[in-house]
Amino acid sequence: MTQSIPYWHVDAFSAKPFGGNQAAVMVLDEWLPDDVLVKIGAENLFAETAFVVRDETGEADWELRWCTPTYEIALCGHATLASGHVLLSHHDWGEGRDSVRFRTRKSGVLEVRRDGEGYALALPAIATEPGDYPEAVALLGAEPIEVYRNADRYNVFLFENEAAVRALDPDIRGLGKLGTDQFICTAPGNGSDIVSRVFVPGGGVDEDSVTGSAHAVLTPYWARRLDRDSFTAHQASERGGHLTLRLAKDEEGQRAWLGGPCVTVVEGRFHL
Repeated sequence: MTQSIPYWHVDAFSAKPFGGNQAAVMVLDEWLPDDVLVKIGAENLFAETAFVVRDETGEADWELRWCTPTYEIALCGHATLASGHVLLSHHDWGEGRDSVRFRTRKSGVLEVRRDGEGYALALPAIATEPGDYPEAVALLGAEPIEVYRNADRYNVFLFENEAAVRALDPDIRGLGKLGTDQFICTAPGNGSDIVSRVFVPGGGVDEDSVTGSAHAVLTPYWARRLDRDSFTAHQASERGGHLTLRLAKDEEGQRAWLGGPCVTVVEGRFHL
């Protein structure tokens, strides 16, 4: 293969470099083989690399897929926000446009809109139900107030306060043996309405910086607890990130709208 692919390194959910969550965005003329996409994800070594190809079906503007350093995933929020930022900022693709729509393979059609100085991202709201996960609780190293789970891979552990979430020191290797689950630890926040930390070691990300899909879970979860549809959030990772969250309903069902800025850190070419 001898290809030169447009490449962007974006810090999503951050207004300045070195914050938020890093994503690579690559604009392809056509899909590369699946194993090559995963190898590129491993080469980039970010939590996710996003790949976009023009959508020819008329259902959306672009097709979108995401790869971690080890496998392709069904949904990634921050790399979708980063992709919207790249496309809406590029004069060939975004001039005069206020939004861009992405057709995905397992998460339906996603949308990124301009929103003030940043963007708003619509993800499917992911519901959870009360449950138990004693194996994970033992590895987190602290007892949560309650556990909510999803039939897929999302697990919410509620703690009393932000200090308890920040103090967590989980057994990362042990959590990784439980599969590709997300372990979403959350509590009421101090400087924001809610706070969280998210661990996905089975997916190659010990602690994620700012996790869009986790906030698609936290939006309906906290909307119910707070009894309101919009609030602020902070993911208390080392890099950290601030989001606005809003629960809304449209013809496609309940949507979690995640708001935040993006900044381009690197723009160049990826050579195959």
